[in-house]
Amino acid sequence: MPHTLKYIVLPERLAVCRATGDPQLSDPELSDNAVQGIAPVGSKFSCLVRTPDEYSFVCEESLLGPDREGLLVEGGWLALKLEGPFPFAMAGVLASFIQPLAEAGIPVFAISTFDTDYVLIKNENLKQALTALAAAGHEMVGSES
Repeated sequence: MPHTLKYIVLPERLAVCRATGDPQLSDPELSDNAVQGIAPVGSKFSCLVRTPDEYSFVCEESLLGPDREGLLVEGGWLALKLEGPFPFAMAGVLASFIQPLAEAGIPVFAISTFDTDYVLIKNENLKQALTALAAAGHEMVGSES
C-alpha cells in the first residue's frame, strides 16, 4: 500500500564520496562527524558507511577542500528529508517516495536513519522531482535553514 508522505528540502549542497584506497581509522569511534584524515569536520549533514568492500561518506560539498586525492567525489546533491519517525514494521515508506522519482527518470541516493529516510537528488533535478512527488500525493512542508 503506497504511503502519502511529507518532506522537507534541506539547504545543504552535498557530495557523495568514496575513498579510493583502504583508509585506516586509528579509532573505530568517530567523533563530531569527522572521519580522521578522510572526511571534513563540521558538516551539518553527514553520513558514513564502511563495509568490507568500500568506505563512503556524504558531507557538505563546500567543506571538501581542493585536495581530493584518494577520493572519488560526486557533487551537486541535495537532500529531501521525509517527515518521520517511521516504525521499523512500516513497509514501503521509501519505495512510496522513490517510485515517482524513478518513473520521472530522476536518479536518487537514499540514506536511512533510525527515525527517517533522506533521499538525495541532483540539484538540477529539483523542479522535476517536486512536480513528480506532488503528482504522487507527497507534500513538501518547507525547507530547513
